[in-house]
Amino acid sequence: MNQLFYGDNLDVLRKKIKDKSVDLCYIDPPFNSKRNYFQIYNNIGKDDAAQAQAFIDTWTWNELADAGFADILTNQHDYTTQTIELMKGLKAVLGTGGLLAYLISMTQRINAIWRVLKPTGSFYLHCDPTCSHYLKLILDGIFCPRGGDFLNEIIWERTFNSGSSKAIARRFPTNTDSILLYSKTSEYLFNKATKPYSQGALKRYDKVDEQGRRFKWNPLKTVSAERLNALLAAGEAKITSTSKYPVYKHYFVEEKGAPVSNLWNDIGQIGTFGGERLGYPTQKPEALLERIIHASSNEGDVVLDAYCGCGTSVAVAHRLKRQWIGIDITYQSIALILRRLEDSFGADAVNQIVLNGIPRDMDAARALAHKKDDRLRKEFEKWAVLTYTKNRAIINDKKGANKGIDGIAYIVSGHQSTEKVILQVKSGKVQRNDIATLNSDRLREQAVMAILITLEEPTKPMRDEALAAGRYHHALLQRDYPRIQIVTVREMIEDQCRADLPLNLEVLANAPAINTSRQIDLLPE
Repeated sequence: MNQLFYGDNLDVLRKKIKDKSVDLCYIDPPFNSKRNYFQIYNNIGKDDAAQAQAFIDTWTWNELADAGFADILTNQHDYTTQTIELMKGLKAVLGTGGLLAYLISMTQRINAIWRVLKPTGSFYLHCDPTCSHYLKLILDGIFCPRGGDFLNEIIWERTFNSGSSKAIARRFPTNTDSILLYSKTSEYLFNKATKPYSQGALKRYDKVDEQGRRFKWNPLKTVSAERLNALLAAGEAKITSTSKYPVYKHYFVEEKGAPVSNLWNDIGQIGTFGGERLGYPTQKPEALLERIIHASSNEGDVVLDAYCGCGTSVAVAHRLKRQWIGIDITYQSIALILRRLEDSFGADAVNQIVLNGIPRDMDAARALAHKKDDRLRKEFEKWAVLTYTKNRAIINDKKGANKGIDGIAYIVSGHQSTEKVILQVKSGKVQRNDIATLNSDRLREQAVMAILITLEEPTKPMRDEALAAGRYHHALLQRDYPRIQIVTVREMIEDQCRADLPLNLEVLANAPAINTSRQIDLLPE
């Protein structure tokens, strides 16, 4: 069963996922980079590179950090003594600021991930040098006292670019990320990964036997006399005056490939015009996740990503025939993942996903609209716009004169032309003046239509005002549409009302169709 959760991953991990139910967890959380990240939309409309804020990686000390620190120190959720003492020490060193707030948030979530991992499970934490040294201490405190272990720090050389001259004027270029690998117990699963041999490695196999097999002579340092004599008799070993030890034939077996070390410099980041590129910030290449999922899971196992972003991990897990669980706190990510999976695997695959946290009744919609958590600001508006337009609108995060516009979509108006449609979402009381203001916004934005999505029921004067705005004639379809349209959240939920417009904005690049039979070579250890 594949599950996609919309909400705070800490709540989901603690309340929705069973103990010891996950085989592999990979997360690529915020790095405390102190930056805002924007999603780039592939826009066929008039704005060339429309953007909307995807997530904020800037942390501050607030009531959530206070509550998290108290949660750890009072051991409300089964923390180790080492974790509690570490948090005390970090507070003494760092003080109550953004960095400690970030580390508290990560500690709570990693501790919850430890709980849901099976005894054979593994955990991969993707990070960069900003906080990797602190995160390793946190991981040691959570995993090692309970029988787990640190296995590897994988260094991913994501780019060979040195960066701008200003960025490297007084330091070395930062071209790598770290991926910290921990096991829950000593019984963890690991499938040995391989990669194609380099040309240098091939050149070292410079001998060919009578059967045409390539080999090289390797020293045989530890061998019994009986085994050595058998190899000598078979011509598989020899004693030479140039080697301190006997040497044996080490054959080149191309199909096995070279073992993958902890330095991953054969997988580059996604290029600006790469086929996988979805316009999502921090998107990772599928090859990276493919290697991780192959190494630490088998077909049918459960893969968890608690910060699933644009869904690379769940898309690769799906292709590799794993079950998966994805969690994200922003509806933009949920919409992006659903669209990505539909484009790659078809509508049937999406229909089989269990969706959690997405409003399915009016009570849930009102709860989302009135959440006071700052992290969820505008989430109700994003959900409404993307759901109504079937994930084909742009979320508007611009400030200023057009702050009343929550979304923008484009419709096909001709064979090579589009027109703008604006969307506004209201979660409070609505009245006739709201329609007049929306129509004024429509005219200012030179949009042919405007859509109001409202949580509360519209009044008759509102509907009359909308009708008075007139109709837009779509010449290509020979259809008339109201210039101002009013849609209620109740209609969206109970009647599955969706935009009946020829929308022509792909929010994300169409992901290539997937052949689920494709595998990479692995050697069972």
